[in-house]
Amino acid sequence: MSGHSKWHNIQAKKGKADAARGKLFTKIGRELAVAAKGNPNPATNSKLADIIAKAKAANMPNDNIDRCIKKAAGELGDKEYKELTYEGYGAGGAAVIITTLTDNNNRTASDIRAIMSKCGGSLGTSGSVSYMFDTKGIIVIEKTLSEDEIMDMALEAGADDVITQEDIFVIYTTPAAFSEVRKFLEGKGLEFLQAEITMIPQNKITLEGEKLELFKKMLERLEENDDVQDVYHNVELPEEADEE
Repeated sequence: MSGHSKWHNIQAKKGKADAARGKLFTKIGRELAVAAKGNPNPATNSKLADIIAKAKAANMPNDNIDRCIKKAAGELGDKEYKELTYEGYGAGGAAVIITTLTDNNNRTASDIRAIMSKCGGSLGTSGSVSYMFDTKGIIVIEKTLSEDEIMDMALEAGADDVITQEDIFVIYTTPAAFSEVRKFLEGKGLEFLQAEITMIPQNKITLEGEKLELFKKMLERLEENDDVQDVYHNVELPEEADEE
């Protein structure tokens, strides 16, 4: 998942079976609960507000969002979840960054190492591939306004750039400006198809044959892992290339 190509992955996820959608909601729900711990008020907790926007963009029902926030004071009260990031290599030398939320560092590290190893990859050290990615805020909206209108609005909000695609606008921000841009656009009544801070590869590579199949298998197994929140990589997947 990377750059605006991640938008295609989100579109695909929305079209999958309820089980896959439930898995996505579970991951976002954990993010909500962890962000809400200590301060469940999105008006004064910008990180929580950002994740609520991400949840709504993924079509997560409001009842689910509220329930996850309440968990912060209940079920999650005695659990300490940590945000950990792993870097490594997939089949064919692909660069991979994995973000996790876990209450057991050893379990998570062991699981990720095993998945990558079985699929032709390996864990690397901190900083081994992150230099190949740029961290950016990304907001995707439908083309309900003109290009000039959305460009003026986004730049006034403090965004860096707006990319026009066939039926969407992709707005990029710095991580620091993301919350303010999101709030400004929400205040203008805009609804988001995607809203989150993500990692975008500076360059992409292509894989073929067995290496591609191993890489796709690795992505599938990582995304099935309960501790894994997001997987970023620099591989041009065939379905993404077809859609762009």
